[in-house]
Formats: sequence, C-alpha cells, structure tokens
Amino acid sequence: HSCCHPCPHRRGDGMLCIQGLRTDYYYEYTECDSTGSRWRVAIPQRAGSCTGLPEPVRGTECTFSCKAGEFLEMSAQECTQCAAGSYSLGSGIRFDQWDSMPAGFSSLASPLESSPHGDGSSSWVPQGNYLESNRDECTVSLIYAVHLKKQGSVSFDYQYPDNNLLFEFFIQNDQCQEMDQSTDTKWLKLTNHGEWATHTVDLKSGTNILYWRTGGVLMGAKVVKPVLLKNVQIEGVAYTSECFPCKPGTFSRVPGSSTCEACPRDTYSGHGASSCTPCNKTTQYADEGAAMCKQRPPCSKKDYFQIHTACDHEGKTQVIYKWMEPKICLENVAGAETLPPSGEREQCPPCNPGFYNNDTATCSPCPPGTFSDGIKSCAPCPAGTEPTLGYEYKWWNVLPTNMKTSCFNVGNSKCDYMNGWEVAGDHIQSGAGSSDNDYLILNIHVPGFKLPTSMSGHSGTEFGRITFEFETLCTADCELYFMMDVNRKSTTVVESWEKTKVRQTYTHVMKKNASVSYTWAFQRTNQPSDVSATHYIQIVNALLCEHHGNTTLTFDLSLLGPVGSLMNGPSFTSKGTKYFRQFNISLCGGQGRMAVCTDNVTDISITDSLREKGEGANAVKTFICQSTIIPASGHGFHTALSSQSINLADTFLGATVDETLDGIRARLDHYPKAYTKVPDINLYYRSLEATQSCESGRSAVVTLRCNPEKGTEGELSVPSQCPAGTCDGCTFHFLWESSGACPTCTERDYHQIEGACKGGHQDLLYVWTEPKLCMGGVTLPEKKSVLCEGMEFWIRLGAGLGAFTAVLLVSLTCYFWKKNKRLEYKYSRLVMSANKECEMPGADSCAVMEGENEGDIEDEVVYTKPSLLGKLKAIASKKYENVQLNSSHSKALVWS
Repeated sequence: HSCCHPCPHRRGDGMLCIQGLRTDYYYEYTECDSTGSRWRVAIPQRAGSCTGLPEPVRGTECTFSCKAGEFLEMSAQECTQCAAGSYSLGSGIRFDQWDSMPAGFSSLASPLESSPHGDGSSSWVPQGNYLESNRDECTVSLIYAVHLKKQGSVSFDYQYPDNNLLFEFFIQNDQCQEMDQSTDTKWLKLTNHGEWATHTVDLKSGTNILYWRTGGVLMGAKVVKPVLLKNVQIEGVAYTSECFPCKPGTFSRVPGSSTCEACPRDTYSGHGASSCTPCNKTTQYADEGAAMCKQRPPCSKKDYFQIHTACDHEGKTQVIYKWMEPKICLENVAGAETLPPSGEREQCPPCNPGFYNNDTATCSPCPPGTFSDGIKSCAPCPAGTEPTLGYEYKWWNVLPTNMKTSCFNVGNSKCDYMNGWEVAGDHIQSGAGSSDNDYLILNIHVPGFKLPTSMSGHSGTEFGRITFEFETLCTADCELYFMMDVNRKSTTVVESWEKTKVRQTYTHVMKKNASVSYTWAFQRTNQPSDVSATHYIQIVNALLCEHHGNTTLTFDLSLLGPVGSLMNGPSFTSKGTKYFRQFNISLCGGQGRMAVCTDNVTDISITDSLREKGEGANAVKTFICQSTIIPASGHGFHTALSSQSINLADTFLGATVDETLDGIRARLDHYPKAYTKVPDINLYYRSLEATQSCESGRSAVVTLRCNPEKGTEGELSVPSQCPAGTCDGCTFHFLWESSGACPTCTERDYHQIEGACKGGHQDLLYVWTEPKLCMGGVTLPEKKSVLCEGMEFWIRLGAGLGAFTAVLLVSLTCYFWKKNKRLEYKYSRLVMSANKECEMPGADSCAVMEGENEGDIEDEVVYTKPSLLGKLKAIASKKYENVQLNSSHSKALVWS
C-alpha cells in the first residue's frame, strides 16, 4: 500500500482564545524555517476578512518548550503555571480518556496476503478507560503521528494476555522508513493475571509515526483475548498552549501541577477540582478515585466471614471472624449485625486423604505405595492392590501447595495483590475482593493422569475426572465459572452458574491425557457480601508429580549442549501463507534446561521472565516442542514471527540402543550409518496430550549418533522421507549427529609408538586410534623418553661373554684332567696294597718285644682289612683314606 499517514497532530498549535476585548482571533506559529525561527501570527476565529489584526511578531525558537505544570501563553509568549485543578506535561501530551477515538488516532486493517480485501469490522475500539484491539486474523494497526522539535519518548500501559494474537510496536519517519529498534522494545511481553505493563520507547526529533499492530495466524475457530491499551503519553512536543482540567475523582492541589492525584477513599471530586470533598463517613462511603459518595448499608451476616487459623504446635486452631474489606456497612443502626467473638481453640481437622500428620502442625503426603484416610498413619497397600492416585480435599485449614488464589480485574489493578479465596475449615470461599466486577480466582494444576495398572490397557476415552461440591449465595447478579486450560494453551469455560445455587456436585471427565489447570472464577456485581463456597474437590487418576525415567549412559551427553534446534521448510497454508517448522529439543531437561517454544522468537525477554517458575501462556516448556515460524516478508510484519507452539514430548521414557521401547519404534533405516563400531543411542519420549489423530498422544525418538566430523553441538536432521519430522503425524523422528554423542575415551582408544634409540635415549609416543570415535574421558599420556642401548653395546657384550666362556671351558678341562690323574694314581696304589695283603701269611699272635713300652712306639703301620662294601665305596668316590703312614723313628715291625 502507499505510504500515506495522518498529518502530525499538534496539540499546541493554536485554538487558545484571547480573553478580553479581542476575542475574534487567536494566535498561531508559522512553520519553522531553515534557521530554526518562526513567527507568531493572528488568525481570525471565523472565515472571512478581518481588520485590525495584530501584526506578526517574531516567535520563540522552535526548540522552545515549557516545564511540566506550565503552558505557553501566546499573547506574551511566556510560560505560565497551570491553575490548581488542572495539569500540564509541559513538552508532553497524554491520552487517558477513551470514550471515543482521540483526534489524531486512526485504525487501519490490512488484509491477508491471499484475501482480496480485509475485514472492515477489524479495528481498535474505545472502551472508556482503554482501547481494545481486534480478535481475528486480520492485521490491524493503531496509528498516531506526532512532530517533535526535540528528542522525546512515548510510554503506554497495556495488557497482552493471549499468545495467539501477535502484538508489536514500532515507529516510522515521514519517509516510511522504520526507526532502529531492538527486538525487546519492538515486541511486547505477555502479561498475566490482568496485570498492566508499561512500555517506553525513545523518540527522535522530527516526525514520528507510531504503530501499535496486532494480528495472528489462527488455525481453526478460536476466540482470542484482545490487547488493551491505555495512558499513552508522549514527551518532546514543542509546547502546549493550554492546561487540562483534572477529571472527576482526581484533583491537583497546587498551581503548576504536572499530574492529578486520585481522591482518597471516602472522598470525592468533580471536574477540574483542586481538592477532594470528604463524604459524611457516618452514613456515606466512597471508593478511591470516586466522583460521588454512596450511602452505607446496615451490616449483615454477609459482611463478615470466618477463617481458621493455622494449626499451632499443639495441633489446635481457632475460628475468628473478620469484616470484609473495605468495610462499608454500619454496625450501630437498627437491624445491623455485629461481629461475632472469636471461637474457642479446638482440635485441628484431620489431614485430607492421602496425607498424614507426623506429630507436626502440617500434613505430609504418603510415600509411594501407601495410603491413608487422613486420620490414620500411612500403610502399605494390601497384596494384589495398588494406591489410587489423585487429589481429595475436604478439609480447608490451609491452602494446598498445588493451588493458587488471586484477584483479577481488567480496569483495576489494586485487587492483584489480594487473595481471591479464603480457607474456612470445612470449605473454601470467595474473598472480599477490591471492587465490583472483580474475578476471584482459585486454580489447581494437574501435571497429568495415570491410570491404574489394571486399566492401563483400556480402550476407553476417560483418563481421569474431577468432582467438586459447591454453592453460591447471591443477592444480586453473580456468576461462578469453571474453566480448564490444557497444556497451558488457552483457558476455556467448561460450565458456569448464575445467581444463587444450592449445594450441589459437578463432575467433569478428562478425555485426554494432558497437563491441565482447573480454575474457578467467581464474579459478583455491587454486593461484596455475595459469596461462593466450595466444600469438596476430588481428582482421580491424577499424577501427584511429574516422573521422568532415569537411565545410566556411558556417554557424556552434556557435551551436546542444553537445547538443540532445527528449522525445516518452507510450507504453505491453504491461504498461501509461507511458514517454517522449528523444533527445539532438550535431551534431559532439568531446571532451566527445558526446550522453550515461544509465540514470538524475537522476544528474548519473554523467555527470561518465564524461567523463574516455568509458567506463562506465551511459551511451551518441555523436552521437545514445535513452533510455526512466519518469515518477516509475510503477513505485513517486519520480522520473523512465531506462533502455534505445541508440545511434542513432555515425558522421558528412557535411553537404549534397542530399536523399540514402550511400543515406540526407532526408524534407523531412515538414517544411513557411516560408522558401525559405536552403536546409536535412542532416546524415547511421549506426550501426555492426546489429539484427534493421535489417541495415545504423540511420541518422539531422538537418535544420537557419534560423528567425529561434526562439532560437539552437532547437527539435527529429520528423515528425508518425512520432511515434517513425522511420517504418520504421531511419531516424530530426529537424528542428532555430533562428536559429543561419541562414548567417553578410555585406554583402549589409543596405542603406543616406540621411536628409534638415538644417543642412548628412546621416545615413546601415544596416538588415538583412527578414526577417533570418543570424546572426553582420559587424555593422551605425555610423550616419554627412556634410556636405551644401541647395537655396538650388544656386540661388545656378546664378544666378552664368548671369550669368558672359552677361558672357563679351558680352565675346567685342565682342572678335571689333572684331578683325573691323581685319582688314577691313588687307585693304582690301592690295588697294589690289596695284592700284597693276599700274599702274606696270617699272623697267629702279635706282641711287643721285651724291654719296650707302648709309648715308645713312634712309627707304626696301622692296617685295617677293608670289607667288600668298603671297597665298592672307595672305588665309587675315587678316594681311599684308610691308610696312614708314619715313618719317622720306626723301631720294629713284628708279625706273629
């Protein structure tokens, strides 16, 4: 479309009548020339000729402006303070009344790319205190042009609760060129629970055309919540030539005010007030910022409520009564009720079923595999039975930990800090709220459902059910809503009840296995005493907490990084809109490590704000998720957009090298394998959310493959046969090739190489076995240098040993030859002695000659006749030492 925009709106260009005799003309400045100068001229109030007009005079400089609380009085061309009861922004303008579209604002609807024309009903609509955007698929722009003489800023308050509607704010100059903006100032953050957020952007001098643009790509019939806008304030205009009166319910006490304050409670003010008028507190009351007082009614039983104090260390509680705040009723009038006294301390109510009291003031959940009625201690389930999972609340002494309560009002942020519901012993009831039309919220989150083992193979459609007992007591219009939000997508109303309802029971069947939040919202009108009470809540087959399978791997998967991403496409919708599919995968999940798919991929600040609690309608946080990406060239937006984020896997089943797990089959035939030494690891996931085409929910298989040619972060791909990641629409297959998917290195993955011996030293080197199919683990040992000996040493050593052996052999030969000769000589002597013995006659007697003594015999021959055995021993040992000769001083030898 052509670049045509509304003329810049100049709030300060004239329209100020001069009080006095001359009331038929007003002053206005001419356009600034190239030197930054301008003239003040008088303009007739009515068309036609006019005489006696003041002559043009030189005006103030183009960059001149007044301070906040002042305005430019054109007659004297001087800044003058605003009177009490009015205000001025000085060099700024503010829009806070939206009964109709203010001057200078316009709403422009752009048609879809494939549609011949846009929807004429799509526009921004004034709603009194705020503007409301469109709710359909059209792209609608709210436009306002302003001419600044100096640098300034624009700020506004907004509510952006629905991620199905895209919301951006950007600025163009008068040449249709978009100003430089960071993504966190261009794309607006989602808001929750009716909170108003403030957005501020700096403006440059000159013409600034402001765009608030909404639009979406809605698949199917879906009603979205609109964007709300209020309190638009622009700073940097040249001047303002008038002050604005304070609206009813506000005031400015002193001259020169830049803002108006809201009147305190029990006071009121009219238009342009400099002070607030007190109400007669005896009979009247007024809310904060009221334009009039109201009459106080007599107090009744509906003006107070009872609460149970928390159990103390003695297990006691007490009933106390409190007036609903703010208290607007009168006690000391006829027929008025008084506040009952506090009750006696009494025994605390028992724990809810499935919980037990371990002699403390709090109730704790029973361990797995046990049960309790809330009175007795937890006991193991009998043989052949299993505990029934779920929640059952019939005692309300404290708010359960999986419940939240809040107060929500589109036009009033003061109830955001109040409790929407209060516990009251045997029931929980709606609180006091802050004003009319407050939504009092009670919420419980169920992470999923798990059927008993006996029903795990059932073919029915019921996964769980919620049953609650409630009643409403209303004297005027009131309504109780029961809503549900499946997988944090969008909240839908399941059932609602108007006006007073007797105590009754309602049951809702959950027909899909998904994460769900149930919400009760009570809204009343004009009567704070109207109340809704819930006595009993039971949710069967509900998971008490989310369980993720554990597995032991020999791989360090942390090397892959926390989250992997893959974008494939493009594809086209039935209307011709081009889009891509982006998959985000977190293998192991964990705190702050889940895969996140947002509805605006350029808004980094949204993701950061959701990491505290993992909540928010604008993001899906799970193991595997998918987003639809619309390129910047499509749908009239200036950057890539993301929408329709879905959860593909929120439960981790396990990791194995097998091709099947829990009925899910990995299609490894889709991925040709280059290395067979290392097996692929298949990680199996399942989603708790059942769809129309996938009654058992979606499933996913991530195959980790060791590929040393890829980096540690690796590369994600889908089968070529299934470019959308799935061939049947229910099971998604991904291949993650990475060196980080290789096993941990061990000593078996490297080998030793011995270097040559040089100079008595030898190097020992260690190298990886190629191809290297491991990561991390052990490192290669350092190069070693050891002592070594060369060939010359061994030659010398061999020659020395040979010479020594030769000498030894010669010595031994000589030794044994000489010894043999001695033995032969001894043997011959022995033989000769034996022969002589045989020739001698035997002796008859032996005597000593007369005159001799035994001691005189010095030389003797002692002969002992050897036996046959002795001869054999002598011959064997080559020795014979039985003969002893003593020849000195021989005197006689006598034979007889």
